[in-house]
Amino acid sequence: MQPAIQLSEPYTLRSVRFLDLIKFDDWRLKLYGIAYGAERPEQAVVEAAVAAARERLPRPAITDDRYGVGFLGAHQGRRGAIFIFVDWWAGENDLYQYAWHGKADAPGRLRVSGPDDFMACTSDLAVIAHERTAWVRHVLARPEGPDLDAYLADRLDDDV
Repeated sequence: MQPAIQLSEPYTLRSVRFLDLIKFDDWRLKLYGIAYGAERPEQAVVEAAVAAARERLPRPAITDDRYGVGFLGAHQGRRGAIFIFVDWWAGENDLYQYAWHGKADAPGRLRVSGPDDFMACTSDLAVIAHERTAWVRHVLARPEGPDLDAYLADRLDDDV
């Protein structure tokens, strides 16, 4: 038996744009803007994402098993919802994540995601999939050693 889920509208592509390479406290993060019905999220949403990452990422950025690199998503969705996630690489192939939910009309009041919250939508998964492929290409599959600069230069900029 199939669930009785009703789609609220047909699927349309969402904008995923590389916005900037954010650098602070030895962290280097690819910043992505994801938007429903727009080219990019509002600037206040982007600023809230950067502030959340700055506050929550572990210190020091670079350790024996942490590279100080990752990616950050500022997602402005339907009905004023926002979703922010910051992911970073550790070990050889481990991806860590913090996520927050909020409303676009109050981006400074984010709520930490919990076990009853979704972890990503299909647009966010496109970013995560791209980043996984870039990590394999520029770090794991290089016999001569990781190229973190090449990883950071490998960016998604598309409608997904």
